[in-house]
Amino acid sequence: MPASDSAFAPFRHRDFRILWSATLVSNFGGLVQAVGAAWLMTQLTDSATLISLVQASNTLPIMLLALVSGALADIFDRRTLLMTAQLLMVTISALLAIVAWQGWLTPMTLLTFTFLIGAGQALYNPPWQASMGDLVPRADLPAAVTLNSVGFNLMRSVGPAAGGIIVAVFGAAAAFAINAISYVPLLSAMVRWRPQSPPRTTTPEPFFAAVGAGLRYVALSPNLLRVMGRGALFGLAAISILSLLPLVAKSHPEGGSTLFGALLGCFGLGAIFGALVSPRVRARLTNERVIRLAFAGFAVATAILGLTDSVWLHGLAMLPAGACWVLALSLFNVTVQLSTPRWVVARALALYQTFVFGGMAAGSWLWGGIAGAYGVQAAFLCAAVLLTTGAIIGRWFSAPEFGTLDLDPVRSFREPDLRLDLRGRSGPIMVMVDYQIAQADTRAFLDLMRQRRLIRRRDGARNWALLRDLENPEMWSESYHIATWDEYVRHNLRRTKSDAEVTVALRALNRGEGGPVVHRLIERHTVTPSDDMPLRGKIEVP
Repeated sequence: MPASDSAFAPFRHRDFRILWSATLVSNFGGLVQAVGAAWLMTQLTDSATLISLVQASNTLPIMLLALVSGALADIFDRRTLLMTAQLLMVTISALLAIVAWQGWLTPMTLLTFTFLIGAGQALYNPPWQASMGDLVPRADLPAAVTLNSVGFNLMRSVGPAAGGIIVAVFGAAAAFAINAISYVPLLSAMVRWRPQSPPRTTTPEPFFAAVGAGLRYVALSPNLLRVMGRGALFGLAAISILSLLPLVAKSHPEGGSTLFGALLGCFGLGAIFGALVSPRVRARLTNERVIRLAFAGFAVATAILGLTDSVWLHGLAMLPAGACWVLALSLFNVTVQLSTPRWVVARALALYQTFVFGGMAAGSWLWGGIAGAYGVQAAFLCAAVLLTTGAIIGRWFSAPEFGTLDLDPVRSFREPDLRLDLRGRSGPIMVMVDYQIAQADTRAFLDLMRQRRLIRRRDGARNWALLRDLENPEMWSESYHIATWDEYVRHNLRRTKSDAEVTVALRALNRGEGGPVVHRLIERHTVTPSDDMPLRGKIEVP
């Protein structure tokens, strides 16, 4: 389905419009809180590592908890999960404001509070990103993701500057209190939101099975792995600016929380520009060229920060840095969303965030350590080299184009009438599909079966095998195992229209009457009394 031509098309949808507007307020509060935490740490310690770890404490929980949140978002009601995460962040932010007001904060308690707020954000992000597909049609999805970036960076252009002033005039505790209050409009909007969820046709997937299914799907999707790998590298290198910016501001004689907020505001302005031009850039350039441009542009901005001491040049360098930040991360996000079917999209987005924010957390620690040992300039120059490397390796690990596959569910599966009284947890189930293939079509059949094997395994099949009859070489059997009957039903419901093209092609090659013959069997293991192994106790043979 082609993407919408209008960058503002998602605003036609009332729920998206209301939630997006409420998110602006929440983003403003979060950015004010981030400025307060980062600047307060510079007052509590001179350690470059601890100062840079403020950024890491926000990103590390996203790396650790995103997959948990993604699995929950694909199993349970996303609205409930979003509201739970919001309530958690309100509570932690209010406690942080009280502790700061009493003057009880130390570097470690500040890092602990920011980690807990980051944990709330980790629980919030995957279901919120996955909800874009519930708020707008697929054609408007790229624009919706871009507008999310616009909204965040619109606040980033004013929030940090406002935060710097608030911290300078009223102190960090006021910034933390504003963040706690900023969640109220979004919570109110969530209460009124009534998403239309498709009716559930199976029991909820067990949590650990859902986590495993998400890991398996991504591991068997080379395109997603390339996107996530490039995202992790970008996060590792690009976080150098955000993690070391408090030290840059503090190094200037006129430096202070106001200068720190102003530099972050320049980053936000650049990000808004990047979000606005992103649709045109993507329309004219391939995804890989956009990513290389983002890596290279960020490398130049990082080098300027490392080679100059001018406040004005630092401010100017933040503009392209912000634009490149949005160009890269929004493209990665859209690619994951449009390359993943709805049944696993939250888990795929969670893994993407695990890669990216894991890179950011590691980068915050890395650049803080380098800055502490060799100076801030050395850290920026090393980051610029790594960003340049990230642009170059795209020659061998290029990003895929998105939107070429129809990932809507087929919805053609009907449970067969069974003569055995099975329960959902009954299993293991073995499935065999018989084909009759002419000798001349063998090569085409094997090519299709290579695709079928990947699809089956990605959707939950185990021990997949293709067998050929020795006495009748035209007879082939595809076999695989599924853990339970419920999982077999889910396996078939996961089939997309793109996957169905392989099924149609296989049916066309089959020479047998009535199409391929499907056998569904349940395994039953018996142990006989004549077994040569010594046995204890009574044996019951089913």
